[in-house]
Amino acid sequence: MDSMLDRPDQEVILVVDDQPDNLMLMSELLMGQYQVRVAGSGAKALRLAASEPRPDLVLLDIMMPEMDGYEVCRQLKADPLTAEIPVIFLTGMVSTADEQRGLDLGAVDYITKPISPPVTLARIRAHLKLKANADFLRDKSEYLELEVRRRSRELQAAQDATLEAMATLCDLRDNPHSRHLLRIEQYMRLLSDALARREGEAGSLDLEQIELLARSAQLHDIGKVAVPDRVLLNPGQLSPEDQLLMQSHTRIGHDALAAAERRLGTPAEFLRYAKEIAYGHHERWDGTGYPRGLRGEQIPLSARLLALIDCYDELTSRHPYHATLSPDEARQHILAASGSHFDPQVVEAFAEVAEGFAAIAIRYADDAQALGSEIERMADALGESIEMTTTPP
Repeated sequence: MDSMLDRPDQEVILVVDDQPDNLMLMSELLMGQYQVRVAGSGAKALRLAASEPRPDLVLLDIMMPEMDGYEVCRQLKADPLTAEIPVIFLTGMVSTADEQRGLDLGAVDYITKPISPPVTLARIRAHLKLKANADFLRDKSEYLELEVRRRSRELQAAQDATLEAMATLCDLRDNPHSRHLLRIEQYMRLLSDALARREGEAGSLDLEQIELLARSAQLHDIGKVAVPDRVLLNPGQLSPEDQLLMQSHTRIGHDALAAAERRLGTPAEFLRYAKEIAYGHHERWDGTGYPRGLRGEQIPLSARLLALIDCYDELTSRHPYHATLSPDEARQHILAASGSHFDPQVVEAFAEVAEGFAAIAIRYADDAQALGSEIERMADALGESIEMTTTPP
């Protein structure tokens, strides 16, 4: 039965005895107050106990052929479907050892034959009340657990929608036809998973964190929404002033995410990686990056991962202003920058999944429409025509 609301109006009592006269006697006693089901053997009792509506109480004779009451009780308690049903033994066996054996198997009471109708009914009512209270508490606990799960799913959906909306904003600001963010997400999932299997700092990454890293990676350049097109789309050498303006996207992105977190009124775990990545993905392992010149493990792990991923995607993607490297050439570039630009541990993990990176780069490569859109936007921003210099992938 799924819940208390599914139960019949009258409690169901299963009477088990191999003697028809005893079944008749108990049925006459209980009929009218309870729904009564009867079984003349242990095997039939087990089938009825597991079928709907399951009994609220079992009155079980001990001395039966083929399968005695002790074995029936043992099997009832071993089955999750029937384990919570209280069992009362009906028996002429009154020794302490017999009672102890039944109680050890999970029975809640003994009623000796010949039965006393008032005593039998009183004990049945008492145990049914105890079971009803236990069912209520169990159903309430299950309801609360289901409610927590539902609320958690709603919260997760809201978080996912927030990240997706922010990522879409980044896409529209950059190039709506590009698959850059899709590739970044795939690379992050692959690289962080590879790193999680290695010993060291990253070994603590679990599946939930890996998935959050993958979604958060899409927000790495969210701060570029504040960078003017003339700077963002300039394929040439930037002036020192414009260079600083371009680099400011890391701080702007972090501050925007931090402001969103403050409005929530509590630290938001789902924004933690996004803030780290936005602020630190241009830092370098040797301390020569920006905006803070962090070195080594001062750089958050999430940002170290994204630094390698973003570089790989830049090298292997089609652009109108520089040649495209093959996946193998990009791999060699990454390996050569281990210990200077990139965390050596992250590079080692990358080397293990480099073929997977290559497959992602090919599968989600930008098409001619994406490249054309980038050329048009650059031309509009700079007010001039641009000659495409990229090589075919």
